[in-house]
Amino acid sequence: MSTAGKVIKCRAAICWGAHQPLKVEEIEVAPPKANEIRIKIISTAICHTDTLPMEGMLATYNYPSILGHEGAGIVESVGPGVTLIHPGDKVIPLCFPVCGVCRVCKHPDANTCDRVDGGKYIGLMEDGTSRFTCKGKLIHNFLTSSTFTEFTVVAENACAKIDSAAPLNRACLIGCGFTTGYGSATHTANVKPGTTCVVYGLGGVGLSAVIGCRVNGAARIIGVDINKEKFVKAKKLGATDCIDPNDCKKPIHEVIAEMTDGGADYSFECIGNVDTMLSAIKCSHYAFGVCVIIGVAASDAKVSIDPMLLLTGRTVKGAFIGGLKCKTAIPLLVLDYLKNKFSMEELVTHTMPFEKINDGFKLLHEGKSIRTVLDVQKE
Repeated sequence: MSTAGKVIKCRAAICWGAHQPLKVEEIEVAPPKANEIRIKIISTAICHTDTLPMEGMLATYNYPSILGHEGAGIVESVGPGVTLIHPGDKVIPLCFPVCGVCRVCKHPDANTCDRVDGGKYIGLMEDGTSRFTCKGKLIHNFLTSSTFTEFTVVAENACAKIDSAAPLNRACLIGCGFTTGYGSATHTANVKPGTTCVVYGLGGVGLSAVIGCRVNGAARIIGVDINKEKFVKAKKLGATDCIDPNDCKKPIHEVIAEMTDGGADYSFECIGNVDTMLSAIKCSHYAFGVCVIIGVAASDAKVSIDPMLLLTGRTVKGAFIGGLKCKTAIPLLVLDYLKNKFSMEELVTHTMPFEKINDGFKLLHEGKSIRTVLDVQKE
């Protein structure tokens, strides 16, 4: 392409600091260096995790930055050493890279990587520099991906090539939210046919967990949310029961235990609230229940539990991106979507132009959206 090897000027939504709306600015995006890829972002979705830096909920975070980690686009150019991805390829940037050589990557049961920036939030490329500048100031990246921009640069190990037939305004969801919920049910919990599942929080991640439970053959799927407007959609996607805890005279975990002969086989916390995490643990059966913690809480949050909740046989797991190794799993999930193994249409409630990004976050905070997809630019 004519822009290869050159600095690109484009639009990006910059988070200049906590408790500030994002501001769409003109930025400069440097060419990719060795083993890096520059991507033209076509579509990106708004995820609750993006709100954590905006609300100052991360103890250590480097501002200013370009948020967004649920995007899809087309490769504009590649740096030296990149051999498996080429200009023109459709790709999804990975918020969980897969270097393939660290101890974690080599472990068959792990899906994080020593190069993951989550929890560190350094926001720089591996050489300690940034490819983004605005008004002469360095701009940090977010979760190695930064998709709230027309162009981004990622390491090759943080990029997955997907099928050319994939619609990018749906494939972007597979970059985080859908895969997190769906994979937590189908992979991390490995829900068995005929079992009972409980999903706390019926947002994008929770509804994706509902889809995963249904695909794996769960007989009963109980959705829990204080927003009843989500119940119709949840039932359409596979939930058999929906409960608002505010309507219950007992703690919700006790209500669920009564409904399920002592507790659910599997429970999923998709909110990021320590109280609902504890409730999700308690609602799983004391002898064999499996609870998967998915929601991301504030960095200073703590969960305190009675050890007896575990000693009798419960299992509590955590899952980022559904416990799946992103580099290989995400292209396969895209293929499953193209084969109609599951649908993501119900997850997208709003589509907006990129410059309306703050309106998208407002819908999220008001509980009026599941996933808002931003049309960043045309293919």
